Amino acid sequence: MVRKTQRVLSQRIRTIPIAAKKHKVTLSMFGDASHKGESFQKFIDSLPDILAAQQFRACVEAIVRARRRLKPVLFCLGGHVIKCGLSRVIIDLMQRGAVTGIAMNGAASVHDFEIALIGKTSEDVQEGLRNGTFGMAEETGSMVNEALAIGNASGLGAGWAIGRYILERKLPHRNVSLLAQSVRLRIPATVHIAIGTDTIHLHPHADGAVLGQTTMNDFKMFTDVVACLGGGGVVLNVGSAVIMPEVFLKALTVARNSGRRVADFTAITLDMMTQYRALENVVRRPVATGGKGYYLIGHHEIMVPLLARAIIEKL
Repeated sequence: MVRKTQRVLSQRIRTIPIAAKKHKVTLSMFGDASHKGESFQKFIDSLPDILAAQQFRACVEAIVRARRRLKPVLFCLGGHVIKCGLSRVIIDLMQRGAVTGIAMNGAASVHDFEIALIGKTSEDVQEGLRNGTFGMAEETGSMVNEALAIGNASGLGAGWAIGRYILERKLPHRNVSLLAQSVRLRIPATVHIAIGTDTIHLHPHADGAVLGQTTMNDFKMFTDVVACLGGGGVVLNVGSAVIMPEVFLKALTVARNSGRRVADFTAITLDMMTQYRALENVVRRPVATGGKGYYLIGHHEIMVPLLARAIIEKL
């Protein structure tokens, strides 16, 4: 009985001509082999027009198009981006006008300050935690908290408070500080502090009122920048899994609530793995009513320079 049923079913099978089949991949989408001595643009053009390579090109085009239309390109980042040695790459984009605003979590600002001060940052957390010295560098805690207090007295946000302090104190490596160079270039630079998450909060110099007020000032500035994204701007979230996606979503809400039509922009997350908030709060929800969202996965120390160089070639 079973064999009879199988014969009947096989006799009913219908095939179609291969020309009638819809194909998702065609030879025209294939990549080309690279050759020694070719230009970087030639290499980018040689990538397949498929999946991540296709999305990578779309991100580059969105950023270049935004700047040609004089729309903002907002670069949001976590501390790991600084620790991966990418400050010079980002500063170069700022100097070229390809990045018009910087936003970061508190950890990134601490790493940025330490690089400006001594050209070194990051520590062995496990070892420091064992003996109670993790995050207890005197100069970092006292100077960053002092910078925030001085900036707060002038009504500054945390980003410009730290950046201006670095410039005015002429710290040795101020040319590699994102915050200092943002002040020098007169572009928005905001720091979004979650009290208790950064090493400078452990120090006796920390003042909760100062931390809260300076980061609140920056949230307002950040909201003003986000409000201008509509109609072709670009926001990139690089290496922040929680703080920047949450802050961005709230800033977008405030901007829309106040009557700004923030739609038809491009939202990009670049991280080493898929993160829930970075996906939902940056790539999906904000552009659900208009715009494009992309999630590029890769190591920062490779992907950020690759993206930067591709932007430079197009600009």
